[in-house]
Amino acid sequence: MNAFITVFYDWSRICAGWLGWLGPLAARIVVGWVFLWSGWTKLNALPRMIENFREWGIPAPEFFTPLASGIECVGGILLLIGLLTRFAAVPMMIVMIVAIISAKLVDVDSLETFLGFDEVAYFVMFAWLAIAGPGPVSVDHFLLKAFRPDRPPSDYGA
Repeated sequence: MNAFITVFYDWSRICAGWLGWLGPLAARIVVGWVFLWSGWTKLNALPRMIENFREWGIPAPEFFTPLASGIECVGGILLLIGLLTRFAAVPMMIVMIVAIISAKLVDVDSLETFLGFDEVAYFVMFAWLAIAGPGPVSVDHFLLKAFRPDRPPSDYGA
């Protein structure tokens, strides 16, 4: 039994400790890249996107379409490089909540359907980044090392 615990718990914990930097980096790259280009595409097709927002019942689509598209594009860039990660993740979470409510909620017929939406997965990744921070491979980490030498960046999740 002791060998089982050593192999399946201790060994996996040690390996996870070595690779702790990889999770936040991978999440930031995936959502940053997706939303950088999603926002950029929407900004370059604003008239069509305004009509989509209008059809989804979003009020003041002339205002909220460029706002949401800009949040996606700029938030994607910030997440990609790991700058102001926690602050960038919060508006991205709000955009996902609005997307779920306005465009996806009518399609929900079960918990399985709801949890299968990409927007829910993105929301969870943004929430995790907002809570856990950007990780050590980020601009946030290097800024905190430079401007807060008295405290380790890991105190901030960076």
